Amino acid sequence: MSAAFGGCYDPSGATHGIPTYPWRLAPDGLATRRQLRARGLRPDGQPIAAQVMRRSRRRKTGVLVGYLYRIDQAKPVRPMTSGRAAALAAAMRARRTCPTCQQDAGYCIPTSLGECVTCAYAEEQCAA
Repeated sequence: MSAAFGGCYDPSGATHGIPTYPWRLAPDGLATRRQLRARGLRPDGQPIAAQVMRRSRRRKTGVLVGYLYRIDQAKPVRPMTSGRAAALAAAMRARRTCPTCQQDAGYCIPTSLGECVTCAYAEEQCAA
């Protein structure tokens, strides 16, 4: 094992409290939420079994952490019901509707603007 993995390799959990492995070197039988979802599974409230870590230059802490769950304790994803589909459609419609002009923008309104691009830059639209 190289020196780069030294701080990330802790299978007993003595240092970090839970078993910790270097990125991409977790043992079989463990998966992240995304990996479970790709298999059609969900954690179903089980506790975090382990974590994977790697260095990051972008994060202030300098470390990226991914939590791992046991695959054998995961449950199948709940099927989409008509009520859930309707709620999801209503939520997406609300994200696309401009609060200023009440029009469907056809895209999700950027939270940085708070309204559609046409309303946010009305002065520039008039000048053109």
